[in-house]
Parts: sequence; structure tokens; C-alpha cells
Amino acid sequence: MEFAIEISSFIGIIAGIITTSALIPQAVKIYRNKSARDISLAMFIFLAVGICLWLFYGILLGELPLILANSFSLLFILSIIIMKIRYG
Repeated sequence: MEFAIEISSFIGIIAGIITTSALIPQAVKIYRNKSARDISLAMFIFLAVGICLWLFYGILLGELPLILANSFSLLFILSIIIMKIRYG
């Protein structure tokens, strides 16, 4: 049973790294171009709310992969929202 828990945590951490990393190219592109004209603010606000709920869910369950992935995702999403407002 312990082995299964370790495997599931490993899979969760890898999944979190991959999905969180998907936000990096968008954030870098906005920062380099100083333009976020084509980015939907509403979409990223909805995404931030959803990620906050996933983070809260992970905290309630005490699941480190959920907590880490959603914490970093939220940071990237908030930075994109800030750049959207700033560079609109």
C-alpha cells in the first residue's frame, strides 16, 4: 500500500510540474512583448478562482502535490493578470 501512495504522489508532482510549466511561455511572451492585448482577462480571472479552490482542496486533504502545483500555478496566473492590467 505504501508503494502505491509513493507512486501516486510522484505522478501528482509530475502532473503539477507539467501543467504549471504550461503557464510560463505565456507569462514570458507578455513580459518580453510588453503586450497582453490578445489575452482574455476574464479567462485568467476564472482560472485563478478555480486554482484557488484546487489549492484549498489540496490543503484540506493535506496533499502536497496539489498544494505545490496550485500554489505555483496561482503565482503565474496572478502575474499574468497583473501584466494584462499593466500592458493591456
